[in-house]
Amino acid sequence: MNLIIDIGNTFIKFALFQEQTLLVKGKGDLSDLKSFLDNNTFENVIISSVVEGNEVKKMIDSYSVKKMIELSNETKIPIDNKYKTPQTLGDDRLANVIGARSLFPKKNVLVIDAGTCIKFDAISSKAQYFGGAISPGLVMRFKALEYFTGKLPLVEPKNGIELIGDSSDNSILSGVVNGTVAEIEGVINQYSQVYENLTVIFTGGDASFFDKELKSNIFVEQNLTLIGLNEILLYNTRA
Repeated sequence: MNLIIDIGNTFIKFALFQEQTLLVKGKGDLSDLKSFLDNNTFENVIISSVVEGNEVKKMIDSYSVKKMIELSNETKIPIDNKYKTPQTLGDDRLANVIGARSLFPKKNVLVIDAGTCIKFDAISSKAQYFGGAISPGLVMRFKALEYFTGKLPLVEPKNGIELIGDSSDNSILSGVVNGTVAEIEGVINQYSQVYENLTVIFTGGDASFFDKELKSNIFVEQNLTLIGLNEILLYNTRA
């Protein structure tokens, strides 16, 4: 049984996998994680963190585990990572393309992680990863308009926006939502010219929002990061 722990800035995500099957998942703080650990059994652990994860590691040390991996740029991975600065590559971006590879082996895949930022990452059919792009997320764009201007209001995103805004709120919605959709569609088109028969996977908090807006044929997998982290753990425990 594999325990996956993904420590973010706001909360901790955790999940249990039996081989490649996701059995249960949750999120919360340290006390929620402790409760999850006490009520489940596991043998191997991988920890991914954007912040210092010492408290979590100390917690795991109190349990009997066969193998614990703290993800870093030195961790063995099942793809060819050609990123020029692997030490600066976010764990989520790496896990996402590895997860995409496991779901669509031997295919060219573009992962779009739509959250605080919109991250584009492609992995080739030969399991080669070169990098991608990072763009401001939907909410960040709305907040930037309100923060950097004197009179524009903070508007909440919603689907089904008309092209021509007939009020300030609707003009902002049109600019941000329709503009971001056009950006994503354009990026998908550009990657399709580089990678033949491209498969597109969406993940992240805004994935469902864009699924309703995009004309492109896409897949949505909200557990992609967890799947990728589990694949890394499997690769290291089987080696």
